[in-house]
Amino acid sequence: MSYATAQCLCGKTGISAPNLGESIGACHCVMCRTWSGGPMLGVDGGEGLILENEAHISVYSSSEWAERGFCNVCGTHLFYRLVDSDKYYIPVGLFADNDKFHFDEQIYVEQKPHYYDFANKTKMMTGDEVVSEFEEQSPEQTPDDLKSYP
Repeated sequence: MSYATAQCLCGKTGISAPNLGESIGACHCVMCRTWSGGPMLGVDGGEGLILENEAHISVYSSSEWAERGFCNVCGTHLFYRLVDSDKYYIPVGLFADNDKFHFDEQIYVEQKPHYYDFANKTKMMTGDEVVSEFEEQSPEQTPDDLKSYP
């Protein structure tokens, strides 16, 4: 998907993503489910992401290495960000044009509660597998608490 824009519910802030990914991933970890009321369905924000009207964006540091942003007027969840890499994951529901997206990965599957399942066939990764993959990509920056809270 090329250039994409999104706004929060009240329209006070938004996101412009010139290189938004097309792949949707679900995170079933306890923290994402608590934050979003269900699994976090996110898409890679890509390079060049622009946060609009940042005065209306509040950030919660959910761990030493990640933070979550939301509109401080209406509460809309705007992003999950890995601080060291400045990588943003955006809730896919923010983007109206979702025909080009495809759901292909689920992480922290061992933390998924029994009361829901997705019908889509996806790559399934446990927390340990996510940590392993992260270590392969950036061994010197792997946080100790990655296994329990993304």
